[in-house]
Amino acid sequence: MSLEHADVQRAAHLARLALDNDEAARYVDDLGRILEMVDQLQAVDTEGVAPLAHPLDTTQRLRADEVTETDQRDRFQRCAPAVANGLYLVPRVVE
Repeated sequence: MSLEHADVQRAAHLARLALDNDEAARYVDDLGRILEMVDQLQAVDTEGVAPLAHPLDTTQRLRADEVTETDQRDRFQRCAPAVANGLYLVPRVVE
């Protein structure tokens, strides 16, 4: 896919970026190289290759699921503007 100066200017306009002509010309080259790399990656045959979440076959160490703080709900709700049945009452924002 070839990228032109007008494409970069349009993308900059949509992103609300102010680019002068020199910057846009640099981005044409940079983005063009990125798109060439994407084309190369798309040319690779990936038939039968399972997608990976991580390149290494490891599992994440998890901490123990233990309570580390005491229940302070009553203390926090005493300073809340509106509470009912243990729930915080807030103004409706969607009609």
